[in-house]
Amino acid sequence: MLLHRMWYLISIQWLFLLASSSIGLIQVRSQEGPLFASSRWIVDGEGRRVKLACVNWPSHLQPVLAEGLNMQPVDNIMELVNDMGFNCVRFTWPLELATKETLASTTVKQMFTWLGLNQSLANITTHNPWVVDLTIADAFETMLERFQQNKLMVVLDNHITVPGWCCGLNDGNGFFGDRFFDPSVWMKGLNKMALLATKFPNVIGMSLRNELRGPKSDVDLWYMYVRQGAETVHAANPNVLVILSGLDYDKDLSFIHKRPVNVSFTGKVVFEHHWYSFSHSGAWKGNLNDACGWISASIMDKAGFIADEDRAPMFESEFGINAQKGDVNDDRYINCFMAMAADQDWDFAVWALQGSYYFREGVVGMDEWYGLLNYEWNDVRNPTWLKRLSSLQKPFRGPEMKQSPTNDGVLFHPQTGLCVLEGKDAGWPLSLGPCNDATGWTYTPQETFLLKGRNQFLQAAGAQKPVQLVKSEPLASRWNQTSNSKLHLSAKAADGIMVCLDVDGVNLVTNECKCLAVDSSCDPTSQWFKLVKSSHI
Repeated sequence: MLLHRMWYLISIQWLFLLASSSIGLIQVRSQEGPLFASSRWIVDGEGRRVKLACVNWPSHLQPVLAEGLNMQPVDNIMELVNDMGFNCVRFTWPLELATKETLASTTVKQMFTWLGLNQSLANITTHNPWVVDLTIADAFETMLERFQQNKLMVVLDNHITVPGWCCGLNDGNGFFGDRFFDPSVWMKGLNKMALLATKFPNVIGMSLRNELRGPKSDVDLWYMYVRQGAETVHAANPNVLVILSGLDYDKDLSFIHKRPVNVSFTGKVVFEHHWYSFSHSGAWKGNLNDACGWISASIMDKAGFIADEDRAPMFESEFGINAQKGDVNDDRYINCFMAMAADQDWDFAVWALQGSYYFREGVVGMDEWYGLLNYEWNDVRNPTWLKRLSSLQKPFRGPEMKQSPTNDGVLFHPQTGLCVLEGKDAGWPLSLGPCNDATGWTYTPQETFLLKGRNQFLQAAGAQKPVQLVKSEPLASRWNQTSNSKLHLSAKAADGIMVCLDVDGVNLVTNECKCLAVDSSCDPTSQWFKLVKSSHI
């Protein structure tokens, strides 16, 4: 099934993606067979980068069944995942699925009847009759088979112990030794799930535990149990990546700075991190340049350094926005997130796929405003958000690709998810377009932007005027990062006025720099640009 409305918005980007193999770009693709951690990259057996562009698909709530089977046939949903440009699913599961036989042996029909979800059961019978009489455990395994048939990679995520919504600070599921979090039971569950995954080469990774948290959190215990969990998974299934989450709702891995995780195996450890607007909710109310600047620095210090220093891959396994209605904090946060995610070229899993739930926190049929899909699971909820997100699905670079110097890259515009390219209109030399089609730039020691392969430089003509290309470096503008976000590019125009790179529709102009400091009410993001290292150029 084609999503015609969505395809209209992003088909040009996908068409270029399909043509990109000629320049050595790894395409968004699924991979069967083991993947490996090589420095900061996830790679295949030949050392080629495989970027995980995943969606979160929950199966950890009280029905313990992949959400959405009451709305659409499962293969239709998986086709939508592929059509939206994703190659991977972070598939969640509760520990009791693997450790509590009375739960695992309950049939789907029995579970939904017990929960009083009679209408959902009737709809599942219509759309996915194959699952109704399966046990919960068999239904989960069959989902893995369907993922494989639909060429989707899978990361299995132990999300919680007792089926239900996650995550409360004192819900008993947060840290080793909590009421519902016995480490020995946890390792038995990991072992069982890792053995199950050996049947499915498309299961390429296992996340040991989601969002460790709570008053019992302790770094020494983290090292002890995370090492044991990692060894347990690797012993049962040496093919899968072993994905480690940090503390404080998976926001903090800062302790890795001075104390690496030592395990008996190599080439399999990946770290994960979560980042939402509410991770720093109060900060987004201030000046956005200041907020983005210090939050980005904090993210790098607490987690981002792991990939940035080539220690291990970083999997941004949860992030997202309210895609249903506008939220000021989300709007501010996501522009900052997009800049960093492109710059760092993280593997990721967006929260979330689901448009609705069977039963969440006592509510039947709850809508999921963060969902990529609409309530009925048959179309995209917010095509504009998906269009922006699509720019992160393709890798900007990788270990086997042509390596560009530090000051070479593409100019990425976080607000749109597009990049700067040469315009086709002589009156507008530069415009925004798909990043795979982007113009390459060198930021020179003279603080000019040189168009790669051409002896042309970026020039600011003046406020509300198109950006120009000039052939003489002495005539070129000197560009500098102006604000604390390090995303404003400013220059002195020919008339002596300081201006910033900006967009007018999709065309590049310069305008008076806005919202540089103090002012918390204005939006600077049309003027945000990031020079992102890229092998596209």
